[in-house]
Amino acid sequence: MELPINLVQWLLASLVILLGSLVQGSIGFGVALLGAPLLYLIEPALIPGPVIIAGMSLPLLILARDWRAVHFPDAGWALSGKLAGTTLAALILSYISEAALGMLFGTLVLAGVALSVWGRMPDPARHHIAVAGGLSGFMATTTSIGGPPLAIAFQHFHGPRLRGTLSAIFVPGGVLSLTALTVVGRLGVEEVLMGLALLPAIVVGFWASGHTVHLLDRQWLRPALLGVSALAGLVAIVRALLSWQ
Repeated sequence: MELPINLVQWLLASLVILLGSLVQGSIGFGVALLGAPLLYLIEPALIPGPVIIAGMSLPLLILARDWRAVHFPDAGWALSGKLAGTTLAALILSYISEAALGMLFGTLVLAGVALSVWGRMPDPARHHIAVAGGLSGFMATTTSIGGPPLAIAFQHFHGPRLRGTLSAIFVPGGVLSLTALTVVGRLGVEEVLMGLALLPAIVVGFWASGHTVHLLDRQWLRPALLGVSALAGLVAIVRALLSWQ
């Protein structure tokens, strides 16, 4: 079976994922928010299914380690919202064109960057968590970037409780997104193989992050990564607009 990406594209995509994993292991985020926009520019077929498949490996490992720290009531409310957001995303993906999907992707990337920059919310009530979960499910299914809304909602958590609770949402949430993409015909054998092909870069990046966590400066790296992500989102919007002409 011939995949939509060639060797050069796979190498570039693996490099992006490796750098995103390295950064996430060092400062707490990076794989989806940095990786998805750049991967979209390399090959749109990499988004969202393959990135979701590759990205799920990280929270799965974290959950295996920190499951005792999971706050299950909040995770449950977030997943109820994720189900609704994922369903809505699947309905939209069933009807929009590739150009419209590119416009939606670029817009939601910019929204994810804006949420990461804003990043402030008082201790949320349950309905706030459900709404954050819904937005996360919608964004994850359409763009593979579902972290920012939940990161804001759970910013009052720290350490293992934060990592464990988010992972307890991301793993089943990823399954929901992949199921929805399969139902609407946007996830098949090719997308699964591309996602699996990115797994080695995830492993290498996170292993390397153990040696760079004290070397990378969050003060300049975080805004730099958000800037790169925003630029890639704008490029996706421009490409979508040009395809309509």
